Formats: sequence, C-alpha cells, structure tokens
Amino acid sequence: MFWYHDELERLEKKVRETKFTPKTVFFGSSTFTLWSDVEKIFKDQNALNLGFGGSTLASCTWFFNRIFKDITAIESLVIYAGDNDLGEGRHPEEVVLFFENLVYKIREKYGNIKCSFIAIKPSIARKNIQGSIHYTNKCVQTLTEKDDYLFFVDIFENLLDNNGNADNQYFEDDGLHFNTKGYEILTEALQKNKHIFPENIFQNI
Repeated sequence: MFWYHDELERLEKKVRETKFTPKTVFFGSSTFTLWSDVEKIFKDQNALNLGFGGSTLASCTWFFNRIFKDITAIESLVIYAGDNDLGEGRHPEEVVLFFENLVYKIREKYGNIKCSFIAIKPSIARKNIQGSIHYTNKCVQTLTEKDDYLFFVDIFENLLDNNGNADNQYFEDDGLHFNTKGYEILTEALQKNKHIFPENIFQNI
C-alpha cells in the first residue's frame, strides 16, 4: 500500500497542525477528502476530516493506528469507505470483515465511542456492482444493529432515480464522486441521525 504514502504524510501533518481537540473525526475515502466544508458544517463538534483519496476500507483499517497515533481521545467517528474495495473486485464478505477489524481497532484505542458507518453510495460509474454495494450495506447494517455504539446511516435509496439506478443529479461528470447536491443528501442524513453524535451537537439547528 505504498501508493498512499503522500496522503498519509498529509494527514499526519494535518493532525500535528490542528489547533483544536477534535471530538468527531470523519475517516475514509475521497467522499470525505472532497467534502471541503464538512469541518465547517460540524464545527460545533470540533470535526476533523481525515479522509484520504482512493482509500479502501482495507487501507483505512491497515493505517488506522498510524493515522490516529497522536489523537488521544475522541467522542465519535464517522466512516465512509468500501466502494473502492468492491470496485477493485473484493467480495462483500471481505468488506464486512474489514469493517469488523476496523471497529476492533477503534474499540481497542478509544473504547465504546460512537461509530457511524455511512452506507456505500450507488454510483453511475459502478452500476455493474450496484447489487454488491446493496448487499454489503445490508450486511454492515445488520452488524450495527447488534451494537449500541455502532450506527448505520442509510443514504443509498435517496441517491436512486425512479428506475432504481444512481441518479446523475447527485454526481460529478465522472459518475463517481458527489457534487453539491450529493453532499446535501449526505449532510441531511447525518443531521437526521442526531443520536449518532455526542450530546447537543445539533442544539442550534
């Protein structure tokens, strides 16, 4: 996984230079990396965006200890990853296993903090694996229902058109990454799931 070197160094530098104590960390792939205003949207919760482009759930798990080494305590972790794993040909069962391993590492370092998994989005570019995406989401959701500190944030259905395909109004021209409307769907889904965050995060909304 040497190809993540530059991104990992960027995150390590960001953690070192962050002037506040983060409470909620957003961790995952380019869906977070490209979400330029996520820290502003969740500023009351001292949000820190640690997305790294092209990452898989496997790489998030592999590099978790390195990235979070100097973050001693947080209250909530929001995860988005998995579509790159499936896009590379991994099976849903493998992705679920990566998630379980990541949760284990989180628990080992931070105890029973609130962890939220955002559903893997359908996308135009990956229409051929939409069934695998849906199945993976269902498996992860089942896992979260067995743990009082795990939460599943479902955005999948909200991104489909009337024919059940990824709606292009929510995606950039590459058919893979969110545009502004896509991020509005994601923001709204998180704001509706107030229980996944520490107390009073949305007291002013």
